[in-house]
Amino acid sequence: MFSGAFARGHDQVAPRILLVDDDRDLLVPLADQLRLDGFEVATARDGEEALRRLDTSWPDLLIIDLLMPRMDGLTLAREIKARADLPIIVLSAVDAGDNKADLLDEFAEDYVTKPYHYSELRARIQRVLRRVGERVPRKGLELGPDLTLELHRRQAIVRGEAVALTPTESRLLFALAANLGQTVTTETLLSRGWADTDDAEPSYVWVTMRRLRQKLETDANRPTHLLTVRGVGYRLVPTTGPATAPNDPDA
Repeated sequence: MFSGAFARGHDQVAPRILLVDDDRDLLVPLADQLRLDGFEVATARDGEEALRRLDTSWPDLLIIDLLMPRMDGLTLAREIKARADLPIIVLSAVDAGDNKADLLDEFAEDYVTKPYHYSELRARIQRVLRRVGERVPRKGLELGPDLTLELHRRQAIVRGEAVALTPTESRLLFALAANLGQTVTTETLLSRGWADTDDAEPSYVWVTMRRLRQKLETDANRPTHLLTVRGVGYRLVPTTGPATAPNDPDA
């Protein structure tokens, strides 16, 4: 579980960081420094432990070492992105050159070469969090009496029954849930759901959203949670949320 204090205002929530490094001499002092700066920090000594933590709670940001035993940082980053579009900063003692560029492009938001100054890492963390601009649902996200999203388990509770979600469905719902009540463009959803597909088309989003409505909505033809903002994208709203935007259930 994530632990730590945050005292920058009663309504402000501490950003949650999962720090993954097999080097205890780096892991412990870095975690302590981040907590002193108001972050909520959990640690893992290897990739397998990190993935077990993701099964119970999602951080807002992961900082992972590139060179670790049993599961290296690249493999871990792939596994993380297969579960959810969580932002990642990679730490490495190796200046990876072209590999660094590839890693940034495919999996990570930033790459920091060891040794580094803590003030620089902190600035990069804050920059990534500002750029991502999304809050990860901590666990269950209740959208109404008949619908709760449990994205950390890749499922939804619909009228009391568990409904499994595919990885792509989970990634799209993650992007929508992290921007609850706000419009997320079709282009953004396309990049989140099919980042590895060169010829992905907007119709991929439309089909997936239609399938999600069939799974989650009481009436897929009259959705109350997964709303279309015509010509722009989609919004996820709770039943007690703001007035709905113009909606086209067939899009």
